[in-house]
Amino acid sequence: MSEHVKVSNAGGRLDIVLARPDRRNAITIAMYAAMAEAIEGANADGSDTRLITLSGEGVDFTAGNDLMDFMQEMPKPGEEVDIPVWRFLRAMATNRVPVLAKAHGNAIGIGTTMLFHCDLVIAAEDTRFKMPFTELGLVPEAASSLILPELAGRRAAARYLLLGDSFGAAEAKAIGLLSHVAPHDALDEKFDAIAATILSRPPEAMRQTQALLRKVDTGRILERMTLENGKFAERLASDELKGAIAAFFAARGGGAG
Repeated sequence: MSEHVKVSNAGGRLDIVLARPDRRNAITIAMYAAMAEAIEGANADGSDTRLITLSGEGVDFTAGNDLMDFMQEMPKPGEEVDIPVWRFLRAMATNRVPVLAKAHGNAIGIGTTMLFHCDLVIAAEDTRFKMPFTELGLVPEAASSLILPELAGRRAAARYLLLGDSFGAAEAKAIGLLSHVAPHDALDEKFDAIAATILSRPPEAMRQTQALLRKVDTGRILERMTLENGKFAERLASDELKGAIAAFFAARGGGAG
């Protein structure tokens, strides 16, 4: 379990909190492993988990991947290695427990794309979303190249994925990424109220309704994830990425993808 992921489970509610605020919750391989383990455990036979929540400490939900850590751990193109990030994404795609996420500050890269796999997402009204994959010489992940065009339409998806345009909470709600938007100072209260409503409902009815609501079947999502993962690994070995990463760190410091 990573020290930068806080996991607690009480009353049927499993809370997963990104807890690396000094690095804007940039996600390491160890953090992915901890999140995957928690979600897999919630889906195990005999689990009494009725709700999974995702949130982040500090000023941002997450700045995305910790790029230096990520590049060191990624398999070479063609290698059949099941790394924690792919395990986390599979766990999200196949999860059978309602998931509620809370976003604030910046939600960059996978900080946006992981939200596609949540059932309900609330964000502060000043939250900013961005998927800067092409800026970094990368391609989309988390089946976002499949899910986002179906949510927002191909043209809007091209703005977000090809151009990497950032967008706010109102736009995110309009395209279906968010279910709720709240004032910044009311975010936690609204988040807990939604969680309480979920936990108050008959659990099997909630699970079955969640399954029925998934518009894109799990097989298609996993197939697209596999395709994206292969391309992503290829890009990590490319000269384009090395140049983009060097420029990124020189201009901004830190890492997100």
